[in-house]
Amino acid sequence: MSKQDLIDAVAEKCDLTKDKAKAAVEAVMESIAKSMKDGNDVRIPDFGTFKVTKRKAREGINPLTKAPIKIPASNVPKFSPAKKLKELLN
Repeated sequence: MSKQDLIDAVAEKCDLTKDKAKAAVEAVMESIAKSMKDGNDVRIPDFGTFKVTKRKAREGINPLTKAPIKIPASNVPKFSPAKKLKELLN
């Protein structure tokens, strides 16, 4: 499902115009991203949890030259599905 498919589904399900559905979908996505950027988890009951985990700095290997390179530490988004979502899929 693409973002546009999601907007279309929200518009149909909630009897909204596509412009209003687009604004709603974008507002939800922006809110989740902002909360994660601030270092907070986003828990959506019966769906799952969006988290930010810290990846340590490490050494890698350049595949072209085989020379060692340093990979800096970074923050990585993670999603953990809720039990109800897992059950729905199986």
